[in-house]
Amino acid sequence: MSSSSSSSSSSSSSEDGNGNGGGVGYQGARRGGDFEGPSSSRQRAISEVWPEPFVEALAAHVAIDASRNIGRLAAAAALTNVFLVCSTWRAVSRSDLLWRRLTQHIWGRTHLMHATWRDEYIYRHRTMDNFRTRRYTHAILHFDPSDVDSPDGLTCRCLALSDLYLACGFADGTVRLFSLATRIHVSTFRPHHRDILGRFSRAVSGIIITDAQLIFATLDGDIHVANINDVANPPRRAHFGNVVDDGVLVDFTGCERYWVGLYAGIAGQAYHIWDGQTEVLTFVGGDLTDQNTVMGWRMLAEFTEFVGRVRVTSQDSAVACTSSRVMVFDLRNPNEGVMSNQEYMRGVIVTSVDVNCEAYIVVDGRGLAIVRRVDTLEEVCRFSLRLRGGQRNVMGCMNLGYALMCAGGVIRVWEIEEGEYLYTFRERIGEVNAFVGDDRHVAASSETSIHLWDFGAQ
Repeated sequence: MSSSSSSSSSSSSSEDGNGNGGGVGYQGARRGGDFEGPSSSRQRAISEVWPEPFVEALAAHVAIDASRNIGRLAAAAALTNVFLVCSTWRAVSRSDLLWRRLTQHIWGRTHLMHATWRDEYIYRHRTMDNFRTRRYTHAILHFDPSDVDSPDGLTCRCLALSDLYLACGFADGTVRLFSLATRIHVSTFRPHHRDILGRFSRAVSGIIITDAQLIFATLDGDIHVANINDVANPPRRAHFGNVVDDGVLVDFTGCERYWVGLYAGIAGQAYHIWDGQTEVLTFVGGDLTDQNTVMGWRMLAEFTEFVGRVRVTSQDSAVACTSSRVMVFDLRNPNEGVMSNQEYMRGVIVTSVDVNCEAYIVVDGRGLAIVRRVDTLEEVCRFSLRLRGGQRNVMGCMNLGYALMCAGGVIRVWEIEEGEYLYTFRERIGEVNAFVGDDRHVAASSETSIHLWDFGAQ
């Protein structure tokens, strides 16, 4: 089933420098920091003195150092100054190994989506700059509602992004997959459900999407696995939920290596962790949701508020929260590896919490947002959302460079190096049920509409 999507584009800056119009390596960059190019005397002195492997290592060091100390976009200007030293040094810019190393260290990309690693680096740089300058296209995604049996089947409860797809989980247990390239609904996954334990027991509570598989869970604790390229067969039930013994599966996330479920309803069993390769349950424990037992059970029958949230980073760690606590723990040793257990006197807005590969963001009841590094818990930046009248319906997401917060149907963007407010999305989308973003796309579901923003470099 598929249908067309309506779209519009938006732009607020002209093309110049490294950000939008030129490449990385020779043209320079607008936000390059304090990197001064070499003088002619220095060029003559060092020309053809250092071997190419040394120059390549130096270029990588300079770029990575700039990205850490000034910001990822500053790495391009640092590289430009290295390449301008002389023709010998400029030749290093043709090394695909250099660009591969830089793409992995600066943009966290380990597989190629373009012809060369240099092309990959340039694309990631320009896309990140598009986030800063509000250059995107917007579309509303559509699907055929004729196969929906109840109004709950039109309510999207959770979203997940991969390089190729947007997965949308609905309140009736259905997951619909949209192509990010065409913005068309390409497939529907509907598992065989068991007895209904409440109106929302079948609601999708979380999705993991990989290159080949779709793993999704429902509030009743069932976990299903589907082959993205095999829509003829229904999803396979990999885990049978047991609400009486385990509680309600209020959130579910993970990666190829781990599946992580956050439960509420039974004391001392907040976290369930599976080996993503063998699908074997490896850990049950934690008291994070012990105070939310009643709220967890209520979610089966009525959807009033989110009990908790859990997110996984690329550092084998997870960040989980309720409205009063935030915990950071090591997935390799969850029982002994608790790195942080913070209590928030003014409360946590659960739906504001998100992670990127190295940091996490939390917004408290006053609207104060704090970004911290996952490994050291060091504060990176903070900023205020300036919420009106105690507003707590805030949905948040973040990528490598930016935090996005949606409140009252308005999406605002901050950069997360200094906490600077940047801009507001032009579209007003109403109250949001789910919100997700990565380093290229942002998606939101509001009422019965699914919105997609694409910041990809053209």
